[in-house]
Amino acid sequence: MMDPMDIVGKSKEDASLPKATMTKIIKEMLPPDVRVARDAQDLLIECCVEFINLISSESNEVCGREEKRTIAPEHVLKALEVLGFGEYIEEVYAAYEQHKLETMQDLRSGKWSNGAEMTEEEALAEQQRMFAEARARMNGGTATPKQPEPDQSLES
Repeated sequence: MMDPMDIVGKSKEDASLPKATMTKIIKEMLPPDVRVARDAQDLLIECCVEFINLISSESNEVCGREEKRTIAPEHVLKALEVLGFGEYIEEVYAAYEQHKLETMQDLRSGKWSNGAEMTEEEALAEQQRMFAEARARMNGGTATPKQPEPDQSLES
C-alpha cells in the first residue's frame, strides 16, 4: 500500500514544520517559568504536522465532493466542522480575515513589492508582532506582547 505522502514525492518524515518557530510558539503559550522537555516539544510539533495532514486530507475530500479542483478556505472550514473542530471555526475564520487584511495592507504599502529582503531583525520583529496578535486573538484580547530575550537567536 502506498503512503499518501509518497504521491508528492516525500515520505511522511519529510513533512515538517520549522522547529525554531514551533518552539517559540510553544514557549509563548506557556507561563515564563514553565519549561518543556525537548521530547515533549518534538511530540507537540509532530502533533501539529499530523493535525495539518488531517485537515488537509479532509479539506481535499470536501473539495472533491463539490467537484472543485482547488481547495478554498471554505473547504478548510468545512473540514474543521466535519472533523469535530467546529468550536474553532470562528477563531480560524477571524485569523484568516486578519491575514487577508494585513496582506492587502502590505501590498498597498509596497512592503513586499520592491524585492528587498527583510533583515533578520526586521523579520524577528514582524514575527513577534504576529505572535502577539495571535495570542491576543486566542486570549480574547487580554495578552500583552512578550519581549524576546536578548540572548535568543533564530534556530533552524
